Amino acid sequence: QVQLVESGGGLVQGGGSLRLSCAASGSIFSIHDMGWYRQAPGKQRELVATITSGGNTNYAASVKGRFTISRDNAKNTMYLQMNSLKPEDTAVYYCNAAVVVTTHSSAWENHYWGQGTQVTVSS
Repeated sequence: QVQLVESGGGLVQGGGSLRLSCAASGSIFSIHDMGWYRQAPGKQRELVATITSGGNTNYAASVKGRFTISRDNAKNTMYLQMNSLKPEDTAVYYCNAAVVVTTHSSAWENHYWGQGTQVTVSS
């Protein structure tokens, strides 16, 4: 079993900053791509940012220049530094990871989701 646990959400004023963390634990052989997604009330879940195991990053246009995604492969942990937050960034933020798990005879990749952490930005 693999678990992803997000932390770091909360209430912040517009223009403020928050740092989200996503820690993966369990029967992990390795982790390939990781990413942050968000879902605002009444809207579909959308991509925020992704990062490969080698550190290549990709951002949604709406957060580029304000958010920074990073990861610590030794700790199986991913981060999202969010600066210059806006009320429209208010959402539940979810982490996703492509995790390679193994048995004694095989290995395969599964995608896992965290439970989400609420970010609320006041105007």
